Amino acid sequence: MAQVRSNDGTVIAYDRSGAGPAVVLVGGGLDDGSENAAIAAELARHFTVYNYARRGRGGSGDTPPYSVAREIDDIQALIGAAGGSAHVFGASSGGALALEAAAAGLAIDRIAVYEVPYMSDAMMATHWSTYVDHLTVALAEGRHWDAVELFMRLAGSSDDEVAAARNSPFAPGLRALAPTLAYDAACLGDGLPPVTRLARVMQPALVATGGVPDQHMQGLQPGFFDAAADTITAALPNAERRIIEGQSHVADPSVFAAVLVEFFTQ
Repeated sequence: MAQVRSNDGTVIAYDRSGAGPAVVLVGGGLDDGSENAAIAAELARHFTVYNYARRGRGGSGDTPPYSVAREIDDIQALIGAAGGSAHVFGASSGGALALEAAAAGLAIDRIAVYEVPYMSDAMMATHWSTYVDHLTVALAEGRHWDAVELFMRLAGSSDDEVAAARNSPFAPGLRALAPTLAYDAACLGDGLPPVTRLARVMQPALVATGGVPDQHMQGLQPGFFDAAADTITAALPNAERRIIEGQSHVADPSVFAAVLVEFFTQ
């Protein structure tokens, strides 16, 4: 992987592929960039794609103390490596970070987000606050798997799914990424869409969701991601709302890449 240094000196690792206008991909929770690898390969047919490991993940470093501003600086460093401007796509909680980066004034051309997990009402925000409190304690006590389980429960995973994950070959990697769940929580703030900051995002924006509930998120309220997306779209000055039929929280790379290609080339 290539590397770039963020403003605080942290090394950020990324894969660069393809040719054409630059696109930076921002991953979500418990992801070191691997989940975006397939969509990066599809987009590389049309763009120069920068798929990076967010700080504290994969080959990227981590300089304490954490702040969302430092993660925004990481995206700024990648945009600098890309030549000074880029399209940005953020998946799940990475979409929240991408929106914060655009609101902070980074040189983003167009921005697309997919299924950003903001809460849609005060009751859900209270549930989110409880999760954050429990997550903070678990991480402070070094109970990394408990933190992963808290995240899975929040996302609606069943007892069987949590047990299967604990016993899977992926468990060590999930434990290693557990501290970064606090970073995703910080990007989502109090859980509610930050409509005042979103109003600063003047770039053309695509706010997308899938048309099929994720089988691993059956515990979420029906329409959870759609409600968040509708609020985001209403807050953004120049947003397009789209439902991608037949897709769940992890969309088919070829299907979703076609949507991004269409949007980023307008």
